[in-house]
Amino acid sequence: MKRHFLLIAIAFLLPHAALAGSDRELTLDGNFIQGGLVIGRVDPKATVDFDGKELRISPNGDFLFGFGRNAPPKAKLTVRMPDGYVHVQEIDVVQREYKVQRIDGLPPKKVTPPADPDLMAKLKEERRKTKLARGLDLPEPGFLSGWIWPAEGRISGVFGSQRILNGTPKNPHSGVDVAAPEGDPIIAPADGKIVLAEPNMYFNGSMVFIDHGHGLKTAYLHMSKIDVKVGQLVKQGEKIGEIGQTGRVTGPHLHWMMYWFNVKLNPAWVVPERPGSRG
Repeated sequence: MKRHFLLIAIAFLLPHAALAGSDRELTLDGNFIQGGLVIGRVDPKATVDFDGKELRISPNGDFLFGFGRNAPPKAKLTVRMPDGYVHVQEIDVVQREYKVQRIDGLPPKKVTPPADPDLMAKLKEERRKTKLARGLDLPEPGFLSGWIWPAEGRISGVFGSQRILNGTPKNPHSGVDVAAPEGDPIIAPADGKIVLAEPNMYFNGSMVFIDHGHGLKTAYLHMSKIDVKVGQLVKQGEKIGEIGQTGRVTGPHLHWMMYWFNVKLNPAWVVPERPGSRG
């Protein structure tokens, strides 16, 4: 699933021209699969479009993009070099089949919330806050620190599986669940900045968002304790909170999510594989 490419862009479409060296190199490294994250590097003065979306490029030429759960089998990366040369790279995206996960024993009001005006207002405000956090595009490339698991424990839920809650089909599972005792530590898997630290959300419980730069975020749900504040910078391995069972849960666990803006990615693809972690 994971592939690394080194492309000398000019060699593909202009084989008769002299190679210009590192200013025309493009590297792509990551998982070219539904839910996968890809990190690239190019001349910092180039521009890069992914399926028509212009990507942020760091001063060192780093950029990233990702493939959602239902990404089509083809994607297109367009690189415009500083000298005007344009390289178009077609990307094959591995398609997945997803499991069905049934969860019973949830409080009925946590599956289908009651039509209470105050609750509806609370849910609307929670959606607004998370949408704002997902939309941020900070320049610091914290994602370059590398990745580790944010918690130890058994994998109890995988990305993309169809959720059936108390017999009612719901949206696909949006992250990875790590079952562990309440109070166990949750650590930052990569460098970043805290952009949301919200206690007592209705479905998500106490939740934290870390911004890793260039639109990439990770989220931590159902926490029993939050140890960080909005605006705080965190380094990989730093404690951000503790495992809990707040919100819509049947037991203590961490629900770990990854977003590229509004595109949900599979965080299990960026860390060492654990039994059952990738579905």
